[in-house]
Amino acid sequence: MRTVVVGGTGHVGTYLVPRLVRLGHDVTVLSRGERTPYHSDGAWSDVTFVRVDRPAEDAVGTFGRRVADLDPDIVIDLICFTEDSARQLAEALDGRIQHFLHCGTIWVHGPSMTVPTREDAPRTPFGDYGKQKAAIETYLLSKGRRDGFPVTIVHPGHICGPGWTPVNPAANFDLGVYEQLARGSEVLLPNLGLETLNPVHADDVAGVFLAAIASRSTAIGESFHAVASDAVTLRGYAHAVAEWFGKPANLGFVPIGQLRAHQSEKQADATWDHVEHSPNCSMDKAARLLGFRPRYSAIEAALSGISWLVDNGKIT
Repeated sequence: MRTVVVGGTGHVGTYLVPRLVRLGHDVTVLSRGERTPYHSDGAWSDVTFVRVDRPAEDAVGTFGRRVADLDPDIVIDLICFTEDSARQLAEALDGRIQHFLHCGTIWVHGPSMTVPTREDAPRTPFGDYGKQKAAIETYLLSKGRRDGFPVTIVHPGHICGPGWTPVNPAANFDLGVYEQLARGSEVLLPNLGLETLNPVHADDVAGVFLAAIASRSTAIGESFHAVASDAVTLRGYAHAVAEWFGKPANLGFVPIGQLRAHQSEKQADATWDHVEHSPNCSMDKAARLLGFRPRYSAIEAALSGISWLVDNGKIT
């Protein structure tokens, strides 16, 4: 298969692209060329790289044609954030490809109302990111039903892995929270720490894409979650990380409205966003239709990233 991966050097692409190569795909990666994969793999030497500024080309309407001119069998779009961008690409590829896979997000659900949340649960997304991704999904699935466009959508949770910072037990990205847990210092959590996160290792996200490609006839026209098989509470996550550092968790609990006084504006906004979503999504559909089950638990996924931060001196 001639496979084009848009944004293939990021979190998911780091694992997905080498696995595609080893499966025999002829892979072309389109990216801005500003980032290298998060870990080395000999398979990257067999990948064709094309440098492209997607936002600039979307603005003048040339990106879709650029991808179509590569004559791909499969296109995997990992970095689409607006309905207009998705529409341009889908229209350019209509009738020309065997399978189109889009990377969405569990943020399309908004807050989890019934847990574990299934893919067909009612949607109440909020915030620009969640709303845009939900609009993209609606458009692509509608195009699939109306025009036979061969689309599959994969919705990752909080992506974790070596090379970047996973969301921490305080539901933000402050590295100091990990350092406090490592020292046994007090860490403040919102409310009673019972809100949830849905981490997933990037390799498991790649696995869902590969399972969808392998089960093309089943996967087309469907959306699938890509999360660990378990969600984790902030409290449980804090205890697990502290134990990994060899310390007991020293936790304090503050109503989320008051917690903001103890955080920077950036971290406070991140905490509020994660707490308001509190995702807890089901992987049953991927298991039933694709035969896929995550390799990493939520804690294992998070610790893979935390371990890298320690080994590389990002956490003191």
